[in-house]
Amino acid sequence: MSPLGRGRPARRAATRAGQYVALLCYLVFLAFPLAWLLSTAFKPARELASLHPGWLPDHPTLDNFRQAFDEQPLLRAALNSLTAAASAALIATVVATPMAYALARRRTRLTRAASGWVVVSQAFPIVLVIIPLFLVLKGLRLVDTLPGLVMVYVVWALPFALWMLTGYVRAVPRELEEAAAVDGAGRLRTLTSVTAPLLAPGIVATVLFAFITSWNEFFFALVLLKSPGKQTMPVVLTHFIGAEGVADLGPLAAAALLATLPSLVLFAFVQRRITGGMLAGAVKN
Repeated sequence: MSPLGRGRPARRAATRAGQYVALLCYLVFLAFPLAWLLSTAFKPARELASLHPGWLPDHPTLDNFRQAFDEQPLLRAALNSLTAAASAALIATVVATPMAYALARRRTRLTRAASGWVVVSQAFPIVLVIIPLFLVLKGLRLVDTLPGLVMVYVVWALPFALWMLTGYVRAVPRELEEAAAVDGAGRLRTLTSVTAPLLAPGIVATVLFAFITSWNEFFFALVLLKSPGKQTMPVVLTHFIGAEGVADLGPLAAAALLATLPSLVLFAFVQRRITGGMLAGAVKN
């Protein structure tokens, strides 16, 4: 074997090792905030005030969690967030599913223009639309109400849900629908018996992504909700910061950890559903 041929496996191994190192560094970069949040949530006040805090709490405690629940209505805020996020995710997905099917199956100038507008709408900053939205909701008397917030979340999540579902519909082979039509199945029977089962994983993934987006949303909830009993979890977290900008770090970390857990759990489900949806859409008979 020539020296050039012998050098190729070594270069390939070095390239792969470099990729693994880069991936490891990226994972550490992503995991560091969560790890620090977890550590801070269990540290007593004395360790939090230390000039040289350690990576792990020397004397783990649950006092931060008890204090967080005593200071702020976290359960009520979590229920408000759950209600708004779940409602918005379900409504946005129900509305986006038939629209996505039409965009994916009918390739016309109108559908291409609609798809382009969906992408462009994602570039609009929130500040640009918050005043018109506030005026519309004020006219409908939906300011400072959860239904008003759900309406805003549906509008905000709909373009992403539509874009995501359009990709899943395009992954379903058109030949499967044509084969069902040849076998005598009507349009409705084809959609319910052939297309819908293949789209189910993609629909689940879309619901979960829309839920996570709405659960973590802060700006709309801050502007539209003023009553303490109607505020969502991200807004309530800001109450742990005093008027002078001094944060009650321990209870804040504990409450932020509790607010992060639903997103982490649901995102784990999203990863599996996305893979399942891609594989389901790629199946051909």
